[in-house]
Amino acid sequence: MKVSILDDYFDTLRTLDCYRKLAGHEVTIWNDHVQDVDELAERLRDTEALVLIRERTQIRSPLLERLPKLKLISQRSVFPHIDIEACTRLGIVVSSSQHADTPSYATAEFTWGLVLAAMRAIPQQMASLKSGHWQVGVGHTLRGKTLGIYGYGRIGAVVAGYGKAFGMKVLVWAREPAMEKARADGYETADSKAAFFEQCDVLSLHMRLVDATRGIVKAEDLARMKPTALLVNTSRAPLIEPMALANALRAGRPGMAAVDVYEKEPLRDVNDPLLTLGNVVATPHIGYVTRDEYELQFTDIFDQIVAYAAGTPTNVVNPAVMDKRR
Repeated sequence: MKVSILDDYFDTLRTLDCYRKLAGHEVTIWNDHVQDVDELAERLRDTEALVLIRERTQIRSPLLERLPKLKLISQRSVFPHIDIEACTRLGIVVSSSQHADTPSYATAEFTWGLVLAAMRAIPQQMASLKSGHWQVGVGHTLRGKTLGIYGYGRIGAVVAGYGKAFGMKVLVWAREPAMEKARADGYETADSKAAFFEQCDVLSLHMRLVDATRGIVKAEDLARMKPTALLVNTSRAPLIEPMALANALRAGRPGMAAVDVYEKEPLRDVNDPLLTLGNVVATPHIGYVTRDEYELQFTDIFDQIVAYAAGTPTNVVNPAVMDKRR
């Protein structure tokens, strides 16, 4: 099959052990990011299997309709960036492993790195030192403080464990089945969403972005947070109402934020509020970007291509396509 891989910024995939799974296929790898439909249509005109790295590129109907040879989109995790209905209509199989039993330890570890960086103002202290100055401000310790986990799934549970190891009180807010699991794991759950936002010293978001969770964090939720509190988002930016976080940070509740995700990615606007506010630690969506995590993710993604080529598609998220696939 003719396989195209988009958005491999650092040309990493061909260096992975799992890349050998694509031996025998004709593979083209693109290292830049393009969203223009005309340019993508030209690049992908002969593509039969398309590999996506998370949600870096939007795959919508205007593009899909110009790719008559495309048979398979292979990726991992959720797919808000793919027009599934159009894929089904056009006979394109979408395979996406949901890795339900494999938490992203890379993202959990990075989340904790952001917590430490923000609470101790590590980037700001480094910048001060490199500019010829000494200490700026006084940080916060974590021991004895309340860590809020909003969404107690695979990653949230791991981050809760890190908080417990640091001597923090862990408080969970989520759907009732998830809170029941949290209680079974020995953690407290909040009495209400309002109480959750009021009580947390560090509040970390760990939910998938689906219709039910889009904008689930409201401006009024953020306004309840302590002026000393930190909000961390390594999940997805649209979990928070547009502009609500920047406005809340300007108003002083919460007092800090650490973010790895943005409404529009890649974010290249240096005047974006989340990049200009002094009480924000911001990173370019690198929570999952480690060689170890890539090996896990692309083993699944390449296995899906191998399975399709063998006539047995796996992890198909649009099963209605199977009777009319190309």
